[in-house]
Amino acid sequence: MRTVRPFQAAWLLGLCLPAILSAGAWAAENEPWLLSEEILSHARLTRVWQATLPIRDDERIEQLKLAEDHLHVRSSQNYGWALGRTDGRVICGLSIASPGFPLLGWSLYEDRAITVIDNQLVEFDKNTGQRQRVSELELTIVAPPVRNSRFFYLSGSDRRLHVMRATDLVELFEVSARSKAQITSVIADEDMVVFGTDEGNLVAFMADAPRKLWQFDATAAMAGPVIQDGSSYYFANKDTHVYRVDVTMGGEVTLGWKYQTEAILDRPPHVTGSIVYQYALGRGLTAIDKQTGKARWFLPEGVDLLAESRHRAYVITKFKSLVVMDNRTGKRLKEVNFGAVTNYAANTTDAMIYIADDQGHVVCLRPAP
Repeated sequence: MRTVRPFQAAWLLGLCLPAILSAGAWAAENEPWLLSEEILSHARLTRVWQATLPIRDDERIEQLKLAEDHLHVRSSQNYGWALGRTDGRVICGLSIASPGFPLLGWSLYEDRAITVIDNQLVEFDKNTGQRQRVSELELTIVAPPVRNSRFFYLSGSDRRLHVMRATDLVELFEVSARSKAQITSVIADEDMVVFGTDEGNLVAFMADAPRKLWQFDATAAMAGPVIQDGSSYYFANKDTHVYRVDVTMGGEVTLGWKYQTEAILDRPPHVTGSIVYQYALGRGLTAIDKQTGKARWFLPEGVDLLAESRHRAYVITKFKSLVVMDNRTGKRLKEVNFGAVTNYAANTTDAMIYIADDQGHVVCLRPAP
């Protein structure tokens, strides 16, 4: 049997996409909903939409991730779909990479979705799924690539951040941490680039020159990407603390607060308007006040945030349930069975809840008024 390579699969998709869209819409109208009306009513949730994706018997949904107005869905076979966040409409679908190929993650810039596949920098049109550019790299990339209007910023296994011109990928300069630590996450805008390292360094430099602007040093490796919120940076550190670091207009760096979880951290926090949600291995989920750095509540069985609506947090637990927490009082308000749910997206921008099962059902829910 002839193997269809990813770029061929993307081209073939243009021939079958209308059929996929029709099949998905039909399934959503004729199949039962993933969660019963009784469960949703008890949790005071309403249905927005349900899409049914063409998942094979030996395949499952492996990741749901929100990106601007899209919900990105990736299967265990590295097939991907982009759905409209508000209506569940399938915008595009394509074979991202061969099954089993690791993906570093995605970044978005204007109409491009950017990733690294088999050490190639690959740029997709985020609305059609078509590959716009595939670039062979002479270095091994170890963190998701990011860019601004002029440059790409690529973290290499040589412990340097390589800065390349966006138009032709000519390398212009490189930077590294003073400690020569591995750069594990990068944030870039038009004026400044900030990176985190596996030794706890948070370093900023000018976007167009190898000139360092400021640095903050934690005591251990970053646990996942650094999250920027205005002039503050939030990150989990393997020293068991969650940090908030503030930067003034003049470039002065101060520690806003740090919160000790008393457990090993292996993932970044979720940051919303007033709360920082942090999962700690073996300890559960903690809601930390964004301004004071003090805990609002702690849920031992909590695993992750699904969404936040006004003063309520919707939390998925290790027992396959949904718990509704009151962020003002710290009290548990509701708990319902979410046993059919096998995947979800963490949403920090609005109140929509996105969940899925292994049969390809993707559902959007909304808290009732």
